[in-house]
Amino acid sequence: MPGRWRKSSFENRIMVETRIKPHREQQAEEARRAEQTRRYRRNQVFGMLLVAAAILIWTLFHTNPKWIFPPGWWRP
Repeated sequence: MPGRWRKSSFENRIMVETRIKPHREQQAEEARRAEQTRRYRRNQVFGMLLVAAAILIWTLFHTNPKWIFPPGWWRP
């Protein structure tokens, strides 16, 4: 195509590092990934707890109070 620039298929590919890494470097990367995964899971659990607490609070505020505290509930 004269007058137009075409990208070759090589330019569209993602470059991947193909060298063999030393064992210590591989272990360091795996440890880093494991730590990132642990933090990600911890944050997911914390977020789910926040969502559950918000749903519980919303439900309590939008429920008939007589269902939660029926008359005479404080008496023995």
